[in-house]
Amino acid sequence: MKRGRGSSRRVLSFGRRVLMGCVALALLIAGVWSSWSDAQHVVLSKGREHGTLTVASCAEGVCTGPYVPDGPGGPRDGMRIEESVAVKKGERFAVVRKPDTDELVRTGTAGLLYAWVPLGGALLLASVVIGGGLRLTRTGWGAAVAGGALLLASFLAL
Repeated sequence: MKRGRGSSRRVLSFGRRVLMGCVALALLIAGVWSSWSDAQHVVLSKGREHGTLTVASCAEGVCTGPYVPDGPGGPRDGMRIEESVAVKKGERFAVVRKPDTDELVRTGTAGLLYAWVPLGGALLLASVVIGGGLRLTRTGWGAAVAGGALLLASFLAL
């Protein structure tokens, strides 16, 4: 008569694994979604307006300064870029303009890595769920190393 305990334990284990898999997947999707809003302009920059921004001032998480496009057209004021740790007054950055906005995104290796920082954080969070909740320790460590490497590379590139 003790047959029911084994099957209910298997159902609970399966339910836990499905739930933890959904949580890990949701974290990774959120990381990609959050990163893609800036990364798309760096990765798919062909056909977008490229130029150079000279940082004049930074306030409230945004830096502004004169923007000089690579093609025809003169310098423009009022263009802004998200402030990062490495931004200093007077520095010049290669940037790409988001279509139909006054927002700029840094290009090159540093810009690409910086755009994917939310994915690095999501990988670190998901690694705990993968390693602990799903009990896939090697996969969890792999996700943690990948997320940590992405964050470290971004920090060093900036």
